[in-house]
Amino acid sequence: MIIDMPNTRTREIAHKIDELHEERGESATGRVLTLLIATDDADLEHALEIANAASREHPCRVIAIVPDRSRREGDTADDDVKAMEKTDNPAIDLTDGPAESNLDAQVRFGADAGAGEIIILRPRNGLINHPDTLVIPLLVPDVPVVAWWPTTPPSNPAKDLMGAMARSRITDAMRSSNPEATIERLRRSWTPEDIDLSWTRLTVWRGLLASMLDQPPHLPITAAKVTGPKEFLPMDLLCAWLRLKLGVPVDVEYVDGAEAVTGVYLTRADGVVSLERPHEDQALISTPGQTPQAISVPVRTIEDCLTEELRRIDPDEIYAEVINEGWDLIRH
Repeated sequence: MIIDMPNTRTREIAHKIDELHEERGESATGRVLTLLIATDDADLEHALEIANAASREHPCRVIAIVPDRSRREGDTADDDVKAMEKTDNPAIDLTDGPAESNLDAQVRFGADAGAGEIIILRPRNGLINHPDTLVIPLLVPDVPVVAWWPTTPPSNPAKDLMGAMARSRITDAMRSSNPEATIERLRRSWTPEDIDLSWTRLTVWRGLLASMLDQPPHLPITAAKVTGPKEFLPMDLLCAWLRLKLGVPVDVEYVDGAEAVTGVYLTRADGVVSLERPHEDQALISTPGQTPQAISVPVRTIEDCLTEELRRIDPDEIYAEVINEGWDLIRH
C-alpha cells in the first residue's frame, strides 16, 4: 500500500500511520528501532530496497528524508528567499501555517514496506534546513534511532541535525563520490557512535583470519600481503587492521578486474598462511603442511552489512582503533 500525501504536515502523517495500524490491528510498539535515511531521488529506491531487506530481521520504522531542491515553475530567487523566511520557524510551517506546507510525503505500508512502515519526506524551501523538526514527531517511542547515509555523508555526522539524534550513525564512504577524501573527513570528526560499511564488508575476512591464526603452531607473523582491486577502501582498512594487530609491514598487490579483496598472505617461520578467494563465492584456506580447505565466502551485500550494523548498534571498538591508529600506520 502506497499513500501519497502532497502539501501535508507531520501531524497528518502521524495520524495516517495510526489509522493504518488500527485498520490492520497492529501496533508500532513491535518496532525495534527507527531508521533515518538521508538520500536523494537518484538513490532513494535502492536505499529503501536495502532497508526493507534489513527490516525483516529488525522490524523498524524507516523515515527517508529527500530534500526537494528544485524550484517550482515560475518561481524566482526572491520567491525562494521569501519562502525560507516564511519557514524560518518550522513549527508554524508544520502545524498552523498557510495552505502551502512546503512538505510532500509518501507512506508505504504492508508488502511495500518490509517488516514495518516507510515514510518518505520531501521538504522544500526553508524546511530543508529542519530535518530534525520533521522527524521527531514521527519517531517510534522508546526505541533507538539509527541514521544512515547510503552515499555521501555530511562531513561531521555527529553534528548533523539528523545524526545528532541517533544512537548509531552509519556511513558508506565507499559509495561516495570520493571514498578516500570522505573517509579522511569522517576520521577527523569520528565519534564512538560512528561506523562505516566499508569496514563492515570485512567482517567475514577478519573472522576467518583470526580463526586461522588461533590454530597451532602459534608462530609470530613476520610479513603480510593483501591482494585486491586498486582504490578499494575496504582493502585499505584491512591493511590498517593487519598492520595494527600484527605489528608488521603490509604489502599490497593490485589485481586487475577484481571487485573485492582476493587474498591475504601471512608469512611465518614454517611458511605462508593464506586466505584466497579465487571465485566470487568460494575461499581457500592454506596452511603449511595441511591440505587446502575450500569454504563458502560470498561477497557481502549492502543488505548484509546494514543488517549487521542494525544488530549491533553499540560502538565498534576495533573500528575505532583502526580508523584512529591503524590508518595512520599504512598512510605513513
